[in-house]
Amino acid sequence: MQLIADSGSTKVSWRAIAEDGSVKTVETVGINPVFMEDAEIEKILNENLVPEIGTKVDRIYFYGAGMVGGEISAKLERCFGKVFPGSTCEASSDVLAAARALCGHKPGIACILGTGSNSCFYDGEGIAQNVRAGGFILGDEASGAYLGKRLISDFIKGLLPPAIENEFTKRYGLDYMAIVQKVYREPMPSRFLASFSPFISEFKNHPHMANLLKSSFEEFLHRNIVHYDYKKYPVNFVGSIAFYYKDILEKAVNAAGMRMGIVLKGPIDGLVEYHKNVK
Repeated sequence: MQLIADSGSTKVSWRAIAEDGSVKTVETVGINPVFMEDAEIEKILNENLVPEIGTKVDRIYFYGAGMVGGEISAKLERCFGKVFPGSTCEASSDVLAAARALCGHKPGIACILGTGSNSCFYDGEGIAQNVRAGGFILGDEASGAYLGKRLISDFIKGLLPPAIENEFTKRYGLDYMAIVQKVYREPMPSRFLASFSPFISEFKNHPHMANLLKSSFEEFLHRNIVHYDYKKYPVNFVGSIAFYYKDILEKAVNAAGMRMGIVLKGPIDGLVEYHKNVK
């Protein structure tokens, strides 16, 4: 059995591929080997995953943000080895997950537009080129956190149109000091900022919000995708922002002289197809 994991900060989406090609779906709480001890990871696996799929697993592919480096791979190998004896584990980044899900075994441009953003040129086997994401302070253009940052910035500077400002104030009850607290003094500020994406979506047809979205997507393309061979390859996307704003994103892609490729909400099912067809 092959086991594929798409790991986020709050949950892990698992797909177990049996020898007959059948696929079982399981979700567990998030696993972050950067911050979790072995015992915590093993507890999640034993209590949430083993009852669903058993312990006869041959190969595990674990994808997530920050899943690079020998220490991370070694920790996951240890944990999975205890829970699934005899198994081997490959830990890979969320960027490689996006590339494999979107492009399969062929070269192409793969982008992530979710809470954060990232991109790469994939040569069909690995990441051949990657423009640094920069995080939500230095980069992450057009991500959920970036869109939320622009919305909040407009709010605190009095630049939102009255109808949007009034609804924002009514719904969230945030003042300047509360926003500063959330962004600069509490953990996970990017997640806080990204939480305003549904609000932005409600007003996406308002000229102010339409411009916010359009200019954010343009910035992502002009600061990241121009570095790849976009004249030869279409631009593919995975992530909630790309999925829910696909119409606006596609207009920005076309206006930039690029071609729109595949758009997926998440990578997991594309990863299943990839690993079913590993050469």
